[in-house]
Amino acid sequence: MFFVRTASEGDLVKVSALLAETWHATYDALYGADKVSQITARWHAVPALKSRLERKDAEFVVADNGKELAGMGFAAMWKERPKTVLLHQLYVLPRYQRQGIGRDMFAELETCFPDANAMLLEVDPRNDAAVAFYTAHGFVKVGEAKHTADDVSGVPLHVYEKPLGA
Repeated sequence: MFFVRTASEGDLVKVSALLAETWHATYDALYGADKVSQITARWHAVPALKSRLERKDAEFVVADNGKELAGMGFAAMWKERPKTVLLHQLYVLPRYQRQGIGRDMFAELETCFPDANAMLLEVDPRNDAAVAFYTAHGFVKVGEAKHTADDVSGVPLHVYEKPLGA
């Protein structure tokens, strides 16, 4: 049984490994294994994760069974639009997907921002499993964007939104 809790600095090495494994399983076919390795080395390195953990307007959670981490999630208030949370990351190891872990982490993140009235996320439209998960959890496509990070600059993204509260 996995429990969702706030991440700690002691979790970051495991979270980094979890993200590398999950990203390779999800994105190797889309971006290539070398590109995914390059991205995870930068985006999911412990120092990058530590800066997220230390954000005051954010929540960083993990799914933990006392022996291992099965998933992680990170959301933060979006500075560009008041009362809006941006869901940056929600990942579950492939061997634990479809067991409710993503749902439980997402449910926790939804409640962490009582002043927010909406949650936004960006997803690669070719990531069918993620698109299906988010639409099943109340998100609706509201626009399109492109990655701006050097590693994947120009890759199309779909923007999804869900009302919070009420």
